[in-house]
Amino acid sequence: MVDKVERVLRLYSKLINGGVVYKSSSAKEFGVDERSIARDISDIRSYLDITGPEDGCINTIVYDRKIGGYRLEEIYKQKFTNPEVLAICKILLESRAFTKPEMEQMLEKMVDSCVPKENQSLVKNLIRNEEFHYIEPHHKTVFIDKMWDIGKAINNHQYIEITYKGIQGKHGHIRKIKPVAIMFSDYYFYLAAFIDDEEVKSNFNIINDANPTIYRIDRLKDYKILDEKFCSPYANRFEEGEFKKRVQFMFPGKLRRVHFEYRGYSVEAVLDRLPTAEIKSKKYDDNLGRDVYEIIAEVYGDGIDMWFRSQGENVTIC
Repeated sequence: MVDKVERVLRLYSKLINGGVVYKSSSAKEFGVDERSIARDISDIRSYLDITGPEDGCINTIVYDRKIGGYRLEEIYKQKFTNPEVLAICKILLESRAFTKPEMEQMLEKMVDSCVPKENQSLVKNLIRNEEFHYIEPHHKTVFIDKMWDIGKAINNHQYIEITYKGIQGKHGHIRKIKPVAIMFSDYYFYLAAFIDDEEVKSNFNIINDANPTIYRIDRLKDYKILDEKFCSPYANRFEEGEFKKRVQFMFPGKLRRVHFEYRGYSVEAVLDRLPTAEIKSKKYDDNLGRDVYEIIAEVYGDGIDMWFRSQGENVTIC
């Protein structure tokens, strides 16, 4: 008969290699009663509870009634790698989307919960200067809980009644909307939603517009999640990924096809800015000493015109 240590190690090895532990057959194999095997399983489960947070991979032992035995089940991999955490922290800081206290709390939680203690000081040192000089958005609004409530309403297809004050509005306007997506762009979080009031839609000239109205979430002065639900057929769902590829600076509008020449230094930057862009032709300009690209792209709205102006002589509209 093997001793307890060897028995537990052999059971553990079997479990981590995808095997199943049956109490009756294991008891016979090791010459013990089934209660001893149950205690061994409990000891292994306790060990996994202790080592899981350190390893970043949370496992547990479950009793599978279908097969009548114990097996190892991976719950989730808890931790990012150190480079991943550093990258996420840098992206958060660059977003400038949150107030400074919020940003400091997020960074602290990210590092403390996702980075091993021996590497935490290194990651904190690499973001300390940028965190110290962080400039929060001028609206100084805390809206994370609001955004979470809206996210749940989107998931449940619930109407929302909002009081919204736009950049040019003196007073808030009350709207009943169908929320369909939350998006982020250029420092701000946005809510994409369809207006439910036909008269308001007429005033906005969006009766036949297949695209939603865009609201900055920090400008929602008040909101109420309604019990009433709206129908959202899967075939007609709003695809925020496709929308984001075609909109610039969150200025929505009609779908357009733009055609231009680019003679700047980095066409890769253009292709990253305009994900739908395609290079139609390329020619070398002797005077510039570099290539000039003819590009076409699909875009929504007038935001693209703002980008064109920002490029100066590097862009010529065809």
